Amino acid sequence: MNEAGNCSHNCKECGSDCGERREPQSLLEKPNAKSHIKRVIGVVSGKGGVGKSLVTSLLASSMQKKGYHCAILDGDITGPSIPRIFGISRRAAGSEAGILPVKTQNGISVMSVNLLLEQDTDPVIWRGPLIAGMVKQFWSEVCWGEVDYMFVDMPPGTGDVPLTVFQSLPVDGIVVVTSPQELVGMIVGKAVKMAEMLHIPVLGIVENMAYFECPSCHDRHFIFGNSHIEALAAQYGIGKTVQIPIDPMLALACDQGSIAEFDASWLPVLTDIGMIKEDGNIESR
Repeated sequence: MNEAGNCSHNCKECGSDCGERREPQSLLEKPNAKSHIKRVIGVVSGKGGVGKSLVTSLLASSMQKKGYHCAILDGDITGPSIPRIFGISRRAAGSEAGILPVKTQNGISVMSVNLLLEQDTDPVIWRGPLIAGMVKQFWSEVCWGEVDYMFVDMPPGTGDVPLTVFQSLPVDGIVVVTSPQELVGMIVGKAVKMAEMLHIPVLGIVENMAYFECPSCHDRHFIFGNSHIEALAAQYGIGKTVQIPIDPMLALACDQGSIAEFDASWLPVLTDIGMIKEDGNIESR
């Protein structure tokens, strides 16, 4: 209250416990009682079709090979592709404690809406609030167990589901996925600025389909135009960048569900490029 007895809406200085208190309340959802997740990394993109699920799978696989236990929460409810990339065909089961994630061949825990559908081609025709609610259920009702790093594959854009993930899950940082086209740079800016507004650290930018390397002469050809990743990183003050080449064998690995076996030597693990320190702490910007 101010001197006139009216509410000033400044709850921190007021001291009174009234019905008009407007202090911000935490929107974080509690994880399942059987879940102990140390770090949550969001993988985002401003638009679709840039390979966000591919990057999510590669990042999780590289960290798993490093000796960490990783998990993937497939937040792309209407376009889930994580199970197919890892060759998972069986469905998720349940217990009294909650839903049990499915393990990939290399031990990554996965939960996706396609693991709950009768046929993986069945469409999910839901409105935004239902989709966002499903993502929260994947966090709170799945028994993830002990997880060092959870990667959340989010749908493109800045809509309901990315906002729900940022507000409902304790996201430690995000990796932004883009492609070389100059138009994409403008859209990347939207994703980065959304993260900034919600105080989420940006760990780095991954540019997919950056170039094609000729197997004979080893010259690099920029099929989708020259790379803009360094300019993008400089524009938004992001120090960590990675480029993924166009590789037919990589596409084949995704189609065959053998991404965990693919040797992505050009993609260092997050700890190696400084996105995440060896002690597990997040290194932003």
